[in-house]
Amino acid sequence: MSDVKLTSVQKYYAAFHALRDIDLTIQPGEFVVMVGPSGCGKSTLLKSIAGLSDITSGRIEIAGRDVTRTDPGERGIAMVFQSYALYPHMSVAQNMGFGLKIMKRPRAEIDAAVRAAAEILRITDVLDKKPGQLSGGQRQRVAIGRAITRRPDVFLFDEPLSNLDAALRTQMRVELATLHKRLGATMIYVTHDQVEAMTMADRIVVLRAGRIEQVGAPLELYRNPVNHFVASFLGAPRMNFFEGRLRDLSAGATLEVPGLPEVTIPALAADHGLRPGNRVTLGLRPEHMRIDGRGVTTPATLRLAEELGRESVLYADAGALRTTGSDTGTESVTLLLGAGTPPPEGSTLQIGFDPADAYLFAEDGRTVTAPKSAP
Repeated sequence: MSDVKLTSVQKYYAAFHALRDIDLTIQPGEFVVMVGPSGCGKSTLLKSIAGLSDITSGRIEIAGRDVTRTDPGERGIAMVFQSYALYPHMSVAQNMGFGLKIMKRPRAEIDAAVRAAAEILRITDVLDKKPGQLSGGQRQRVAIGRAITRRPDVFLFDEPLSNLDAALRTQMRVELATLHKRLGATMIYVTHDQVEAMTMADRIVVLRAGRIEQVGAPLELYRNPVNHFVASFLGAPRMNFFEGRLRDLSAGATLEVPGLPEVTIPALAADHGLRPGNRVTLGLRPEHMRIDGRGVTTPATLRLAEELGRESVLYADAGALRTTGSDTGTESVTLLLGAGTPPPEGSTLQIGFDPADAYLFAEDGRTVTAPKSAP
């Protein structure tokens, strides 16, 4: 197990600033997932760690060694790409052992390493087949097996499951998490899929426009996002956001939000920096929205109900209460209900929430509510 340390890493493509002041330490044996929207720099950062992309300035250390200007093959890493990158004319065993063959390892050592990796990944029965004879999930296992045989200091994964269908992605998430526990290896994983991040990571690194926005355990980031961006990025369905204005600070934060009665958020961060009259954004997770008439309520009409078995996602129109910053093109309020039959579409509901569950964001995007503890 080896650590990875990035210090003041900068990366330019001509005038484009792709990575900005990246400082990050990954502990030995950690499974760290880097997430963010397209173009945020997550794949560039991974390739920089791998040595496939030179950084402009800063320092990269792996296992205590400065590898900033070291060739990829000498960094002690193994990378699994989005494309499987398997040689079609070679057997599975030959593909998995190819890296060791290039390193001129003895044949017996290569065979033993391939057999051990195949047993871990449960692909011993396909070692003599060619990649074209395998399913997508099997080909991905072969690509991972090729990395395992090299016994690297660090595993790097660049969106390895994006070519698989939904069922296989779920299966492979479990396989990768199990593999990590079994090997105890340091793994860095890039994805745009927040579900992969939330379910597999020891820690998540959220990036935007080349900067790290927040680093932390999945549930910590979900419960206590540092800003509007992180709050909007983590969570499916996404958080509801409503624009408002701060009226009073004498007992928490009292807001005026179009379409709602007066709302008072009871607990603010000590350094909130708010003043009456400031523009603010109210945030509510869909699972914190209610239809039982309790809390702060407003009438709404149910537009659509998606019944998913164990839960239902409701989309409701609430007159003057409109969500903001939605990437779905709808101004509906989203609610997530537990098991049971949802109301019929077109029903009039009293949607509401407990202000203690709400998040408040300053005009610059900072989260200004007090940290929330585990339920």
